[in-house]
Order: sequence, then structure tokens, then C-alpha cells
Amino acid sequence: MGTVTVSPETFTMVKFDAAEIVAVAEKLMDDIGLPADLALTIEVDERTPLGRALVSSMDPLVISVESGALEDPKRPRELSETGAADVLGRLLLRVRDRFDPEFGDPGPDDSLTLARSAAWDAYCIGRLVRVGYRHYNNRQRRLYHFRNRHGFTDAADAAFERLWTAERLTWADIQAASDEALRAAA
Repeated sequence: MGTVTVSPETFTMVKFDAAEIVAVAEKLMDDIGLPADLALTIEVDERTPLGRALVSSMDPLVISVESGALEDPKRPRELSETGAADVLGRLLLRVRDRFDPEFGDPGPDDSLTLARSAAWDAYCIGRLVRVGYRHYNNRQRRLYHFRNRHGFTDAADAAFERLWTAERLTWADIQAASDEALRAAA
């Protein structure tokens, strides 16, 4: 199993336990099939309740999250294990995709358009559900998010369904599905 480090090690503004975040990430890395020797740093910005989360570096591997991304919406400032698995799982699947030379090069997370990011998210979360994270199945929320970026059309729904159910896509496939939905909405 890879090495996971959480920064900060001790939280003062939120009631998070770094060991809980490490446990969630290690289980995800194993379940997703990331390399056993992979070192991951998760940087949590506990100063903001916002929810931005992204892969901020591939070498070394760093996931940066604002504490709101890991927070339980019903218990402010407390960690949500299911929410953390949803956010970290989605990002770790992006990491796995980037490690696959056949996937292609999507560029850094912070350079993606909102539409492309939503399309990749649909693909990632669909796979996360299929590897056993069924209680995180938020298909309707992801479909709504996809529609907000691609239009409320039959073409958008069909593109989402292809992304959600796909086992192995390339970045070009994800771009094509996103573009198809966007063209139908224009």
C-alpha cells in the first residue's frame, strides 16, 4: 500500500483527524488499483469552508482540498467519511487515468473547463461506484451537475450515460462526449 501523508497533521479550525483521512485514502488507493509504492500528500486548507478539490501536482503527487470538500454537511467542521471518499476517490481515479499512457493528456486540473471537468467527474464517479463504493452513488446529483454544464438535452443525458457506464475511456473520448452534448445545447 502506498504512503499517504496529510497536512496539517493536527487540525485546529475543523474537527478532522488526519489518521481518518489517511485511512480513507489508503483504502481508495488499494481499491482503485494505484501502484503499491505510490506516495500521496493530501493538503487540507482548513481556513476555508469552501469545497474546491484538485490534483495540484503529479510529481510529487499532491491532492489539495479546501476543508469544506471533506466536511459533513449536517455536522459543520466534522469530517464526512463518505464525502471524503467521494472527493478523494474521484481525484485518485483522475490520477490513475493520468498514469495510463493510453489515456492521453488532459492537462492540469485547474486548466480544465467546467464542462470537461464535469464530464471527467461523471466517468470517475461511475467507476468508483462499480468498484464497490455503492453507498456513494450520487448519480442524480452528478447528472444534474453534468446537465448544468452541458445543457438539459437528450444528447447531454446520452453523453452522461456513456461516461457513467464506461469501463475504459481515453481523454479524447471524454472530450468527444462533452463536445457532443455542448453542440446539442447550442
